[in-house]
Amino acid sequence: MSPREEVLARIRAALADGGEPARPASAGTGPAPDGPDAVNGTGFRTEGGREPGQLLDLLAERLTDYRALVRRTSPAELAATASLALSERGARRMVVPPGLDPSVLPEGIEIVTDDGLSAPDLGAFDGVITGAAVAVAETGTIVLDGSPDQGRRAITLVPDYHLCIVRAAQVVELVPEAITRLAAQADRPLTWISGPSATSDIELKRVEGVHSSRTLEVILVGP
Repeated sequence: MSPREEVLARIRAALADGGEPARPASAGTGPAPDGPDAVNGTGFRTEGGREPGQLLDLLAERLTDYRALVRRTSPAELAATASLALSERGARRMVVPPGLDPSVLPEGIEIVTDDGLSAPDLGAFDGVITGAAVAVAETGTIVLDGSPDQGRRAITLVPDYHLCIVRAAQVVELVPEAITRLAAQADRPLTWISGPSATSDIELKRVEGVHSSRTLEVILVGP
């Protein structure tokens, strides 16, 4: 069976009423694999097995690989950590979504709540502070779903700097687990962030800040 035929067969099986998904073949070398990487015949895992501390470690590693800045803190030190991050960056004026917890906001910074600000207005800020909906440790991905602590997509697309707060309870291991958590928000525009905005489309030269924030800094809040 060719790769094309295998893909089409699996699609037909998945679309058939009551049909069992096709097991992945291995180019005629034997039966489909069994074990943790062949769950329900899909050929990929749908649940992870890492402990919360391991998930945070893996997420931090993946984010760093993507050239994001990462800080680790506790709930009690969150505001102080955010203040340090902004101080080191020299940020003085930040925009925030209307539902962000005020207790996480640092002192000594001008905080402006988004109420439909225009793109030019958003571009004049030093950056944006938001929460997150879920984060995927395996892929180093942060997902925003437009909840009150994350706000409109525009506020994370226009400013040059994004400070994102991710809590331990929001971190899952695998993408399927994230999809399950996001099911209730499936009708919303979702923003999936894997590192700062960058492209290498032109002459294979990396250019950052093209599609959204040039700098992504993530504060991982332990349990």
